[in-house]
Amino acid sequence: AKVVVELNKSGLIEAGVLLHPSFITVDDTKDIKAPLAILGAEIDKVSPPELVKKFEEILSSKPEVASFVKIFPGVVHGWSMRYKSDDEKSVKSAEESHQDMLN
Repeated sequence: AKVVVELNKSGLIEAGVLLHPSFITVDDTKDIKAPLAILGAEIDKVSPPELVKKFEEILSSKPEVASFVKIFPGVVHGWSMRYKSDDEKSVKSAEESHQDMLN
């Protein structure tokens, strides 16, 4: 996530997506230049929902930069990649996050 944010801040990418972001600070989001989506987990000690909501507040204050922020209920950090394939709820949530990345 940190690499995506740094590339975004420097104008080297046209858009970015952060899934259950790590090592990102509130100050990092202030200099975002390209569209950015942040998909967070409800149960996440690394990037708790409160922090993700702060990112959303900052991004929302920048109307010149498109942004999308979503917190997935009932999932933990890493849910979009490390999920149990026999758990229907986990699969559905991961697939939803994958679709959100494409939109």
